Amino acid sequence: MALARCMTSAISGLKAHQDAMDIVGNNIANVNTNGFKSSGASFRDSLYQTLSDGGGDNAANGLAGSNPAQIGYGASLSGVNMDMTNGGQSATGRAMDCYINGGGYFVISNKGTVSSGEYSGTVQYSRLGEMKFDDAGYLTDGNGNYVLSATTASGSTTYSTIKQDISKKLTDTAIGSDGTVSWKEDGTANTPKTIAIATFPNDTGLKQLGNGYYGATSNSGAATYRKPGEGDAGKLVTGVLEASNVDLATEFSNMIIYERGYQANTKIITAEDEMLQTLVNMK
Repeated sequence: MALARCMTSAISGLKAHQDAMDIVGNNIANVNTNGFKSSGASFRDSLYQTLSDGGGDNAANGLAGSNPAQIGYGASLSGVNMDMTNGGQSATGRAMDCYINGGGYFVISNKGTVSSGEYSGTVQYSRLGEMKFDDAGYLTDGNGNYVLSATTASGSTTYSTIKQDISKKLTDTAIGSDGTVSWKEDGTANTPKTIAIATFPNDTGLKQLGNGYYGATSNSGAATYRKPGEGDAGKLVTGVLEASNVDLATEFSNMIIYERGYQANTKIITAEDEMLQTLVNMK
């Protein structure tokens, strides 16, 4: 029983350190992925077998108190925590690329429909401001999804697309630091629309959706929509994108630590195997 328990603990340690190495590998793979946020592993000890409960002293019988006697069952990965701090600025020279210089996320369409310029459906959030107008005149991100404007009134949020009239001659397209998107149609200035920025009470609670997108969760709290530079929403810097916030020095250090932890647990399994072999060979 004791040997089996020790083997189980070592196996749980192997799995926990393998999961941690997977996190490090993903971080390093995305060291040059614009807008990527690195993650870190958190460990916790597993359930315990209680051999005896602790007890207080008994002065009448001359007995001292005793501590609980418990044996653990190894370790597990308790959580994967994202580092949502800003990455550096990566210059692109493209006037439509945007970097949020502070907190907040761009509001991007997910699944839904557009009617009279209003978008209905679920939304997702991104730090990556790789923007362009598509062939239909809509402002989109690098994945072809709509970049949205948002207004909230009486607790209800209305999402709107940002669209140019492609039947007219378009000139002087620009994005301001306050998120205002402006251009001229046949020489006449358009009615500006503003790119929305969403902020959250706890953005580390956001859920990763892939392709640089995040979704709100009960732990992130509901989004508050602002203009860039308003409240805790950062202003926009054009001509640059947000770089990955992966720190290679930290990742390589963690890699060594997790590798040594993995190796140590394999030594436990090797020792257990030798002990079991000794038992099998007993006469």
